[in-house]
Amino acid sequence: MGIIKVENIRVFAHHGCLKEETKIGSDYRVDLKVKADLQPSATTDKLSDTVDYVLLNKIIKEEMQIPSYLLETVAKRILNRIFREDQLVTKATVCVSKLNPPIGGDVEKVTIKMTERRKT
Repeated sequence: MGIIKVENIRVFAHHGCLKEETKIGSDYRVDLKVKADLQPSATTDKLSDTVDYVLLNKIIKEEMQIPSYLLETVAKRILNRIFREDQLVTKATVCVSKLNPPIGGDVEKVTIKMTERRKT
């Protein structure tokens, strides 16, 4: 087994419960960790034998562009799509952070973290 991380993906998107949030948009950070068997690709040196992190980045960017009220909804969509589009992933953890959230205080970010395993 092995782990692939795609970290600090910066995205501008329109999520939130407040009307202003979905209208104006905000900066977000997404971090992803996936678990998969990396031994075959270590031997063959072929992209087709591993998890393509370009695909992971694409999934995140596309799912972040679909407005949602809750970050939990966005995270769940990202995880569902990863498991649907890459059969090698056995476990995934995604963190979605809203930077400088409008919550009435000096807060750097609010983060939700969600982990799922492939259902067999």
